[in-house]
Amino acid sequence: MLKSLLIANRGEIACRIIRTACAMGLRTIAVYSDADSNALHVRQADEAVHIGPSPARESYLVGEKIIAAAKATGAEAIHPGYGFLSENAEFAEAVLAAGLVWVGPKPDSIRAMGLKDAAKTRMIAAGVPVTPGYLGEDQSPERLQAEADAIGYPVLIKAVAGGGGKGMRRVESAAEFADALASCKREAASSFGDDRVLLEKYILSPRHIEVQVFGDTHGNVVHLFERDCSLQRRHQKVIEEAPAPGMDAETREAICAAAVRAAKAVDYVGAGTIEFIADASEGLRADRIWFMEMNTRLQVEHPVTEEITGQDLVEWQLRVASGEPLPKRQEELAINGWAMEARLYAEDPAKGFLPSIGTLEYFMLPHGARIETGVTEGASVSAFYDPMIAKLITTGHDRTEARMQLADVCKDVRVQPVRTNAEFMARLLQTPEFADGLIDTGLIERKLDSLIEREVPDARLLSAGALLLLASPEKGVAEQPVLSGRGNREWVVSSGTRWNPLFGFRLNAAPHHTVRIAVDGKTTDIDLDATGPVEPHRYDIDGDSVWVQAEESNAPHRFAFPASAGAESIGTAADGALLAPMPGRITAVDVAPGAQVTKGQRLVTLEAMKMEHALTAPFDGTVAELPVTAGGQVTEGSLLVRVEKAA
Repeated sequence: MLKSLLIANRGEIACRIIRTACAMGLRTIAVYSDADSNALHVRQADEAVHIGPSPARESYLVGEKIIAAAKATGAEAIHPGYGFLSENAEFAEAVLAAGLVWVGPKPDSIRAMGLKDAAKTRMIAAGVPVTPGYLGEDQSPERLQAEADAIGYPVLIKAVAGGGGKGMRRVESAAEFADALASCKREAASSFGDDRVLLEKYILSPRHIEVQVFGDTHGNVVHLFERDCSLQRRHQKVIEEAPAPGMDAETREAICAAAVRAAKAVDYVGAGTIEFIADASEGLRADRIWFMEMNTRLQVEHPVTEEITGQDLVEWQLRVASGEPLPKRQEELAINGWAMEARLYAEDPAKGFLPSIGTLEYFMLPHGARIETGVTEGASVSAFYDPMIAKLITTGHDRTEARMQLADVCKDVRVQPVRTNAEFMARLLQTPEFADGLIDTGLIERKLDSLIEREVPDARLLSAGALLLLASPEKGVAEQPVLSGRGNREWVVSSGTRWNPLFGFRLNAAPHHTVRIAVDGKTTDIDLDATGPVEPHRYDIDGDSVWVQAEESNAPHRFAFPASAGAESIGTAADGALLAPMPGRITAVDVAPGAQVTKGQRLVTLEAMKMEHALTAPFDGTVAELPVTAGGQVTEGSLLVRVEKAA
């Protein structure tokens, strides 16, 4: 068995690997960038090595620095986690050439499955069904357009070297193809250093089903059943579960057998996932499930497989890397119960899911679930890395129990001032379609408006916010206008208040307790004596802001009452100025100074936190200022473009 392990990653997956490695008695070594100098994985490891500046391309993606850190600390092996260099065959070869153990598949296996076109060709030879599409070498826009036209729309453009939803675009018509192809190629080149793409027929009722496989150096390959990862936004998984709803024994046997054949076709060793696309228009059927790709690493969603099988997949990885046979034979593995995982992202669903960066001044995740995280209270969410800050996993005797538990867990997430998708996920888990297992990859898009609907706070919550702010130690008690909120709303409080932090807040004995509320130009006076004690479900004071949260039937509604009004939309000021919501790089400029634009038209595209974000015109008008160019770097809050409103 190995004695020491360097983890070439960060965040929750680094912490996850460290936990199992320590339990097995291994000495653990972390690596970190400038941004992660005080990160949780650094504190949890036995030793840590600084490997460079904050950008991943200067630290976590520099294989030479990671290998040097392993040699300097006497590490025997390197575990890549997922992302970064985990599927880089050249890095795996360099690790082995340095005399270190690579906790992953053979470099040739990574290479065989790393390029989607070559992988599909190999799968066809192995008798694994694949999705219809174009895998050709001719990458000219003209040839790709012609092939897409021949396949028939909608089609899916996918980066040959892609993964994690990056370098992927759904195209609805021939007229949209050229722009989508250009955007896809830019993102693929930026993320993978390879802008080649393939085309696939887009399945209209798609389910994303994947099978966990595992091989060892003794020729054994097993599967650990399937997961359903159909709940996606922009091809990024949001909620995963195991087993897949609606999967019968015959279909499960067929898909899992195909996955094992796929792994054996590339002499696979270690943890891997075979991803399939299913046409669920008539339920899950073996003849309507096709191979998409293989991920030659541990998956983000591996905990749901661990929960239903009772196996520790990181332990399996370390034992296989040490030369041991697989811990279990196929007949010893079985499904027990149901598990679900929700990915908690630092992002604001109400603002187009833009990543929310900043300090986690308050960070409390609920009990009653398996929590995988790489951050703690006081940590910073930066623009350098993926915005996922935790995974929330629940297990039940059946799907309903696991689902309801996960919904409750999402409701109880408390994070501020950074925004998260917790409320969004709580709503999603309670939609009738998801509850009934009637899911596909388009469910979120179809339900998006209801999933991100923002409730208007009622009189009691407005009163609660005003009173809390007045009673906060920073403000004291005063009779003055104290809060102005979204749009044309403002709140004015008269008389004094007294706040008891243990029991909520009560009004004092003075005879007049009135909150005057102006909403959309109409003023209403709220008699606090009539409404009685104001006790919201939860509340917190954060400097000049008050956060009040009410418990509703479907999801928590959390309202911020800042001391001064802010912009209605991130990146858009009232005068038509679009500001950078975070640091990043301009990847495309689609207009010129003086151009006439319409509301919703894409103006510039910003790449940040590993994703592209399109900024659009807030109204019809003319481009008055355009200080940025494609390829330029911008800082948070800098002007990208200003639109003058049409007369």
